[in-house]
Amino acid sequence: MNAGRPARLAVGVVSAGRVGVVLGAALAAAGHHVVATSGVSRASVKRAADLLPGVPLLPPDEVVTGADLVVLAVPDDVLPGLVRGLASAGCFRPGQIVVHTAGARGVEVLGPAVAQGVLGLALHPVMTFTGNVEDVQRLASCCVGVTAAEPDDAAWSVGEALVVEMGAEPVRVPEASRPLYHAALAHGANHLMTLVRDCVDLLEHAGIRPAERMVAPLLSAALDNALRHGDRALTGPVARGDTGTLRTHLDEITAADPDLAVVYRAMAARTAARANDAGLLDESALDDVRTTLEEHR
Repeated sequence: MNAGRPARLAVGVVSAGRVGVVLGAALAAAGHHVVATSGVSRASVKRAADLLPGVPLLPPDEVVTGADLVVLAVPDDVLPGLVRGLASAGCFRPGQIVVHTAGARGVEVLGPAVAQGVLGLALHPVMTFTGNVEDVQRLASCCVGVTAAEPDDAAWSVGEALVVEMGAEPVRVPEASRPLYHAALAHGANHLMTLVRDCVDLLEHAGIRPAERMVAPLLSAALDNALRHGDRALTGPVARGDTGTLRTHLDEITAADPDLAVVYRAMAARTAARANDAGLLDESALDDVRTTLEEHR
């Protein structure tokens, strides 16, 4: 095998979840041959039929033994036990490439497989998955966190080559950085969803509909500005030091949803600190914002 470009490989996918079927389809589109996948739920069977047509559904041990490239696309908490079980059953063999997709884990979790001679990789696509064909296209525009054993340059090259073949952009993530890397992504993606839905709920509480249609351009522009310009893109009453408007916001949100008011205060405090660091809010205005938030507590 050329370390910079994997040969055409027989691919086994465990399991046919939202991530597994999409990666399998992307590898097939790159010229690899998906020989088997696993899945028992009705949703998994349908996803496999849609994205991996003609690929047999087999038990995980049979999927692994018949593959040159094994993709373990299972939940983070399931992964360690699965690897140990497959290793104990003698499913791995020297020369196999074994990839997992768990964001918070590096290659250490693949230790039992690596001990049997496999090349272990962690490939984590930085996107959300629906398990539909559109995800294969979206994969081509995302980054993939790549982790390999240090200092195995050949392993890193294989991981990066697989990512490039799927059309995505590889980004090296050291083993020790995986937990914080994943926490950062979860904080951004998951809490962004919560923030958006909280915004929509408040608008609907005020009788404003269609709320989603109203906020879509605003939030899309805010995200784009934040990514392009960083903290200099901050706007709004907190960044301006407009404590009168801030008090009104706190009163209204508290009346509508007291729990959400707690979150609003915390986010406002962090926004004020960022605005100050960016030179948008001077020290006096920062103190006024903090005092207002503390008084409202």
